[in-house]
Amino acid sequence: MKKMDYQNVKGTQDFLPEAELIRKRVKRTLEDVFMKYGCLPLETPILNYTELMASKYGGGAEILEEMYTLSDRGERDLALRYDLTIPFAKVVAMNPGLKMPFKRYEIGKVFRDGPIKTGRFREFTQCDVDVVGIESQMAEAELMVMALDAFKELNLDVIIQYNNRKLLVGLLEVLSVDKAHVNDVILTVDKVEKIGVEGVIKELKDKDVPISAIDGIERFLTTYEDSSFFERYKHNSLIQEGLAELEELQTYLDYLEVSDQCVFHPFLARGLEIYTGTIYEIFLSDQTIKSSIGSGGRYDNAIGGLVGTNETFSTVGISFGLDVIYTALERMDQQPANEGLTDYLIVPLKTEKEALLLARTLREQGKRVEIEMTGKKVGKALNRANKERIKKVIILGEKEIEQNQLIVKEMATGEEVQMTFVF
Repeated sequence: MKKMDYQNVKGTQDFLPEAELIRKRVKRTLEDVFMKYGCLPLETPILNYTELMASKYGGGAEILEEMYTLSDRGERDLALRYDLTIPFAKVVAMNPGLKMPFKRYEIGKVFRDGPIKTGRFREFTQCDVDVVGIESQMAEAELMVMALDAFKELNLDVIIQYNNRKLLVGLLEVLSVDKAHVNDVILTVDKVEKIGVEGVIKELKDKDVPISAIDGIERFLTTYEDSSFFERYKHNSLIQEGLAELEELQTYLDYLEVSDQCVFHPFLARGLEIYTGTIYEIFLSDQTIKSSIGSGGRYDNAIGGLVGTNETFSTVGISFGLDVIYTALERMDQQPANEGLTDYLIVPLKTEKEALLLARTLREQGKRVEIEMTGKKVGKALNRANKERIKKVIILGEKEIEQNQLIVKEMATGEEVQMTFVF
């Protein structure tokens, strides 16, 4: 019989217990922080209609190229979700009776058939918070502060870069960039830190952007010093709105004394067409991982678009990448591993039935208990307890059962404590 050469699908991976423990800790930490901010849990289907995921209010052309599509027995066109945002927008669209503002979090798998790099896979987990029904920039400020709280709990130092899409779109309007090409141009501008100003200019020329517009974009990229750059274009309504929103947000961030961690970045663009206002990306301060470990922004048109109306739903969200966060913690060797996972290890010496009873009783008291079932000698069982950082060990022999007295060994100190237990 030929031996099967099994391997994971490219871009996916298994997480063995040691790794999964860290990931679980990240999820719990994020969930605890989300709930402190009044966010409620939500779960949406992984499988969706292609029409929904391919909506123009979705991820845009670049992500649609990475979307996994399939069909069912009924020959319906289906797709795996590539993020949690559009399924969330669908929920709001389908449930008009939701009490506003509606704040939810969701932690779940998403899929993209895209390039693989450090911390980026084709099957990965997103941890999202979205808020519907708040027009004020207070929503953005709260989500940014929430992110800082979350990463503080995870012992990761981060910087949040933020911008406002209205400033970029308004500037391109002033420069007479054709409306149909605005997002394509923004995608190129967003690459400036990767390919430099010259690379941006070359790509814009390749896209046949008018020379006058390219000159204006080059001037923006090379002479920008602060937001006063946009003052000369305040006749544009989008720039007016963008500057007002930017000022409001900065007021909140200054007052909360987080301006050293939340930094305005005029060239941050985020390529997704869904975004309508404030946008932000989160990076590790030490740049050990170059790509962002979280991102988000305001997308006021998505829900109304899915409903098929021009109604605006004030919506803002933030997303944390579990896999890239895990990679960062792994590189820092932050391995909580088995610390405190098991409270008691019971080692039976021909007392298997009694060990099961003792374990059941301790579990009923809320303790986490394991029984050594492989017949290891006491010395090897104690070695296992040390390696796995099990807190306490009970050696259960016939003498202990006869006397209804147990000796509990504290592994950290070596201290032995007597405990009464009636069998």
